Amino acid sequence: MTKIIIYSDGGARGNPGPAGIGAVLYDENKNLLAEISSYLGVATNNQAEYKALIAALKKAKELGAKELDCFLDSELVVKQLKREYKVKNAELAPLFLEIHNLSLSFEKINYTHIRRELNKEADRLANEAMDRAL
Repeated sequence: MTKIIIYSDGGARGNPGPAGIGAVLYDENKNLLAEISSYLGVATNNQAEYKALIAALKKAKELGAKELDCFLDSELVVKQLKREYKVKNAELAPLFLEIHNLSLSFEKINYTHIRRELNKEADRLANEAMDRAL
């Protein structure tokens, strides 16, 4: 597996509140490789966004990806990962570091901010995870 396309999303009901993550992984031809939907417990929205991407990166590594295109609807997370914004929040810093360390497993990673309506599948999986916990 050379290239994997990731759509990830995290959400919290309340901020912080019950949180879930969702991610969808595709090959270059848009064939579905994996779906992730997991309940986190109490977290902030930004923590959930980071944790969704972490779960997706781990799955991509397991699948043997060399290159990743990651699409997120969190502008903050994308700008932090691209080093356009500093990570000032103490709770996000270790998550940022975990993504950095995971990223060393890949030859190339692109992070792209997309509008929420273009991230429906990952959003659905995150919401299903939160619904299961209620």
